[in-house]
Amino acid sequence: MLTYIFDKSGIPIYEQIYKYIKSDIISGILKPDEKLPSKRSFANNNGISTITIQNAYDQLVSEGYIYTIPKKGYYVANIDGMISIPKESTLSLDIKMPKVSDKYPIDLSGNKVNPDMFPFSVWTRLLRETISSRSQELMEVPPTGGILELRRAISDHLKSFRGMLIDPNQIIIGAGTEYLYGLLIQLLGNQKIYCIENPGYKKLVQIYGRYNIHCTYAEMDDNGITVEGLRKCGADIAHISPTHHFPTGITMPASRRYEILAWANEENGRYIIEDDYDSEFRTNGRPIPTMQSIDACEKVIYMNTFSKSLTPTIRISYMILPVHLVNRFYEQLSFYSCTVSNFEQYTLAAFINNGYFEKHINRMRLYYIRQRKQIINYIEESNLNDYCGIIENESGLHFLIKLDTELSDTEVIKRLNKKGIQIRALSQYFLTDNIEKEHYFIINYSNIDINKIPEAFENIYLIIHP
Repeated sequence: MLTYIFDKSGIPIYEQIYKYIKSDIISGILKPDEKLPSKRSFANNNGISTITIQNAYDQLVSEGYIYTIPKKGYYVANIDGMISIPKESTLSLDIKMPKVSDKYPIDLSGNKVNPDMFPFSVWTRLLRETISSRSQELMEVPPTGGILELRRAISDHLKSFRGMLIDPNQIIIGAGTEYLYGLLIQLLGNQKIYCIENPGYKKLVQIYGRYNIHCTYAEMDDNGITVEGLRKCGADIAHISPTHHFPTGITMPASRRYEILAWANEENGRYIIEDDYDSEFRTNGRPIPTMQSIDACEKVIYMNTFSKSLTPTIRISYMILPVHLVNRFYEQLSFYSCTVSNFEQYTLAAFINNGYFEKHINRMRLYYIRQRKQIINYIEESNLNDYCGIIENESGLHFLIKLDTELSDTEVIKRLNKKGIQIRALSQYFLTDNIEKEHYFIINYSNIDINKIPEAFENIYLIIHP
């Protein structure tokens, strides 16, 4: 007869019986085809109810540890391949997690958004209103491309802010541009040659690499990527950021944009992926017209994100496909579910439609203009000014400084890190070994603590001019 001791840990008795019998079966104490006590005798022997025994037996039967023969009782199943384990074991998994980047008290090149500038109160109110008034819609599966209300809101915003005439059905919503890149690769094919600007965003290389894409790099001049560079690398797809290139900050002039469009029109299957990641933050004048808005031959795939304008943690991005590609998308990829929750989509749609997004952009633009001006003024008034040149085009959220030093970029970064200052060099973003621009460093001011700027630049001065 099976006799067990039950504790008062709060675990139900039937679950304790289940664990005891399961352990005895796995460890071999109970042999295959051995008959178990009847529910009544088991219950009487242990002073518990037959219903408790029934629940334990039912769970063991459902998991295949025991089986039942009608009118005869319960028997131990034959479990081949199971190894004996101790009743008490410590779980220890050798999982090597990715290394978390070091945090520095002063980060001159980080791309985070100041949390104090996010409109929490407005967002919370709109989210609450969405939950209370849209309970039915929130529980429905959204269309593949995202809910129509958000796509319409984005279309209206682009019309008023960027002068773009976009049908909402051309817009595909996704949880971040990285996810949308994956969709694009499936749509365009991984047999094509994808070209990235050099220097450029290294994560693109990693993403394309995971899809077995033949990825090449095209050199840039002072006006951005060149047609000569595209031809030299045999590109089919040009992935560029013409409005504010990262990391150089170059804004591609209209003449070069038309040259790139002409290159795309030379052959079927050529496309331009236009990444417009921080176009809202041009400090002077209206934003420059997009390549998509001057594309007459359906060659430009426009991509943007709310990561810079709101916060990276919202994870809402979108792409605008030419008509023939959006038709292909829904024919071939409509089985995918939209990766952004309805809660966030409806809240963001209300945020845009009620004018809060425009107000937020205007507020952030003024904030960034002040940040930029204060930093540049400090450089010009500091000891560093005689050993530093500022390269900026009054666009986006970063600019470059060129240091007059014989130290290598690696050495400058190393010495600043020791003083608790994080900075990145332009040379770190070159995708090939033929680095031509050294001593250029990125200053991203989206989340810099202005009070720490004097300390940061004084340390830079002392390092390059001890």
